[in-house]
Amino acid sequence: MESEIATLGLLDDEEIELDNAALLLSELDHDGIALEPYYAMLDDIGDRLSAFTAADTPAEQGEALAQVFHDEFGFTGDSDSYDAPLNADLIRVLDRKRGLPVSLALLYVAAARRMGWPAFVTNTPGHVLVRLGDETPYLIDPFHDGEPVPADRLAAMLEGALGPDGKPGPQHVAPMSNRATLVRLLLNQATRAERGGDPLRAMALYERMTLFAPDNGDAWWELARLQLQLQNVDAARGSLSAMLEVTRDPKKRELITTTLRAIAES
Repeated sequence: MESEIATLGLLDDEEIELDNAALLLSELDHDGIALEPYYAMLDDIGDRLSAFTAADTPAEQGEALAQVFHDEFGFTGDSDSYDAPLNADLIRVLDRKRGLPVSLALLYVAAARRMGWPAFVTNTPGHVLVRLGDETPYLIDPFHDGEPVPADRLAAMLEGALGPDGKPGPQHVAPMSNRATLVRLLLNQATRAERGGDPLRAMALYERMTLFAPDNGDAWWELARLQLQLQNVDAARGSLSAMLEVTRDPKKRELITTTLRAIAES
């Protein structure tokens, strides 16, 4: 299965199908599980959505997505157990019809793209959204049943996430790449695992990130940090060397070089 994840790392970003890729990542934690029922559910969602071919505007497309995902299939955000790791595990999300903003958003976006609708997961701090349309963004919130996100609600969300000194800008509703979306999905699990005192689990998740997003320097850095914490010095050296190959930022390169030198001298 890990070879399939590594294959994702060789694809152009636009070739990655978000829901299928997230299922492959989830499969790694469910040994022996059959994915056919989950692919069948995604097909059923697509079949229902195909009834909305006349949805020409982003607003109409948002209404169609909300009707199918929430009204018909029952998907919604898990407010009761928000921090539970299963909310970022796509197999369990499909089982329970509950999830985090990012896990629900990637389902909406993948289904919309199969309809030929321009759709993106947004790079919104704290709470990703779905952006529909190529030009003026039309935003919906899958965590809150696909509801539209008008400007005043977006401003309140960003103020809460950025704090009083933060400056909301267009970058906070910019589209995330497919790889960045999958990294964000796994990052939710990794940070919760580490907070829960399970660095081995967190390390395994960062290793997966480096497989399908080998150019993500932050994933290599976090992996090296945990490897050093667990006294796997050789592995940490390898992760830092890999990060050095993909990082162009001078300050980060200096930090990596300094860390490698400290490892060699220890």
